[in-house]
Amino acid sequence: MNNETAIFALDIGTRSVIGVILQEMNGAYQVFDVIAKEHDERAMLDGQIHDIPAVSKTIIEIKEALEKKYGPLRRVSVAAAGRALKTERAEATLWVSGKTMITKEDVTHLELSAVQQAQAKLAAQQQEQSHHYYCVGYSVVNYKIDGQEIGSLIDQQGTEAAVEVIATFLPKIVVDSLLAALQRANLEMEALTLEPIAAINVLIPPTMRRLNIALVDIGAGTSDIAITDLGTVVAYGMVPVAGDEITEAISDQYLLDFPLAEQTKRELSKNTTVTITDILGFETEVSSEEIVASISKAIDRLAQAIRDEILLLNNGKPPKAVMLVGGGSLTPQLPKRLAKMLELPDHRVAIRGVEAIQKLTISPDIHLHGPELVTPIGIAIASQQNPVKYVSVSVNGQLVRLFDMKQLTIGDCLLASGISIHKLYGKPGMALVVTVNGQMITIPGTHGQPPLITKNGIPAALDTSIHDGDDIFVEKGKDGEAVSISLRDLIDELPRKTVTINGDTYEIKAAVYQNGQAVSLDTYVHDRDIITLKMPETIEELLHSLNLSQWLTKLKPFIVYLNHSPIEIKAWAGTIYKNQLEARLSSSFEDGDIIELTDQAAPTLRELADAQQIRLTYSVPVRFNGEWITLSKPLVQIYRNGQLLHEEDQVENGSTLELVERKMESFIFQDIFNYVQIDIPSSASATFTLLKNGERVTFYEPLAPGDELEMTWEPIHINKKS
Repeated sequence: MNNETAIFALDIGTRSVIGVILQEMNGAYQVFDVIAKEHDERAMLDGQIHDIPAVSKTIIEIKEALEKKYGPLRRVSVAAAGRALKTERAEATLWVSGKTMITKEDVTHLELSAVQQAQAKLAAQQQEQSHHYYCVGYSVVNYKIDGQEIGSLIDQQGTEAAVEVIATFLPKIVVDSLLAALQRANLEMEALTLEPIAAINVLIPPTMRRLNIALVDIGAGTSDIAITDLGTVVAYGMVPVAGDEITEAISDQYLLDFPLAEQTKRELSKNTTVTITDILGFETEVSSEEIVASISKAIDRLAQAIRDEILLLNNGKPPKAVMLVGGGSLTPQLPKRLAKMLELPDHRVAIRGVEAIQKLTISPDIHLHGPELVTPIGIAIASQQNPVKYVSVSVNGQLVRLFDMKQLTIGDCLLASGISIHKLYGKPGMALVVTVNGQMITIPGTHGQPPLITKNGIPAALDTSIHDGDDIFVEKGKDGEAVSISLRDLIDELPRKTVTINGDTYEIKAAVYQNGQAVSLDTYVHDRDIITLKMPETIEELLHSLNLSQWLTKLKPFIVYLNHSPIEIKAWAGTIYKNQLEARLSSSFEDGDIIELTDQAAPTLRELADAQQIRLTYSVPVRFNGEWITLSKPLVQIYRNGQLLHEEDQVENGSTLELVERKMESFIFQDIFNYVQIDIPSSASATFTLLKNGERVTFYEPLAPGDELEMTWEPIHINKKS
């Protein structure tokens, strides 16, 4: 083997470190050596180096052992553990009311805002700054428009757009601690990858990544999961359940210390029976089938935890297939149980070992060939095929370093620099909040402009790809303007009705009131205005609105006040007929109604008295000199505003009348002279005689109905002396 072309890779795990030496020859790879050493103490926790000197000590032991065979080793390829990845869900919303259509740039901005919220949530949990986490990928859980899930937001219209994402982050401290441990071992990092990516690179070629496949690396303490789809790795995850869960179940069931339980677990897949010695020293031979049955619940717990995380990362649906790697994948019946839980055929969940790696040969003296070698070999091969490098760019003059784990974009640079994505868009203009007929309405201002982004002086977008050394400048977009709107623009169309009144057709439009004041439609709206659109509701309001108020008095009930008591006489009131049915001023009306109005009559005092059975006079009929005459005297006198009314006088609606009763007096003869004209003889020497019923009477003679009265004249004879 040529030491100059040898590839040295380390898989730094929770319990152990595996070192691999391999070499590329004509496009194929040959593994020359594999060394695995367990940590002397608990130096790793969930993929994070907690004790750098202790981990470095294990690395040095592996390095020195390999150097004895292959000479000095200076550079090494490593991977950040998948279990170190942090996954967080977050949602972001964007006000899109008034936008013609949602653009691809709007969607990118929305997705990155959600990723940044996830980044902030994760940082808050760890009490760190958000840019201390590298985003290594995210997948969209769902898009929503106005609360309804939708497949794509592009070209949609609505009020509010939303997106929920699952984003995966690699803590910066994980990489820093890896570099520190290697530096203590006098090693330089040749390449960095992620453990899930390393395994995927050697098991799932790019041509297969368009398929929705889950790869699960089951180690000792955790099970790391990666999902491929549409040609890339779309999601990462981890569950804190793995091979140790099975080892502990065997230990509890058969009273074995942990190392013996681990050895027993490994023998289950190789032998039909296993000899075990418990802590009391009793040696027992137990069938593998019996042991598997006794730890069935633990196997189910492991399968279920992996199933739940796969569904979470894959938007709730099972993938097309699942590949299992890592030592924990050898857990008996695990593939079959996981397939059942995911509702997949048994052959769609399979353990993959190094034999599945194409163009790979392993030296005969290496006895490890199982799935636990897939990740270490994958790390070594990835250092040649897909090495992860640092990319340095300038963002508004700030130097930002990113890991080139995927196709990096300007959005990734902004996330890494700590610039708030959602603050880059201009703020919407000030909105108006008004109340229209009791309903609160928000009228948004104009939308803010997207940020102005340049890459190396050329206009760019959030999803523009970047390369090492790029100079990125981003400027906040222009804020929107406050809304200015008139009532005519706010109100689509005024409510209106058409009615016919006494043969004339009228169109009635709603009146508009702004804060209680009648206004025109050209009036501009202000924040917190109370707008009321009021249509006449009754016939009375209708007549007011049409300037036909003169009818209101005519149509009101006919009422007069006699000695302060109201008297209503319906016969003299005006009438209202709506569609040929009697109605009132308080009646409602509808579009198209036909209304007939009739005026009220003004009665005479005599008609009013008759209607109220009031005797104005009493009368006596008599004959005077052969002609019938009716003598009359008032029983009552009726005054209006101090003026005495006569029987022929008209009484208006609402009049206030005063009735005064008079004492009834008998008629006497002299009353007749108020009704007749007396012709006095021209001769001065004549005298008259008053007769009632043929008898002489005086002027004061009482009269009775039917009396015959006469007044006769007789000449006076004067005797002249001779």
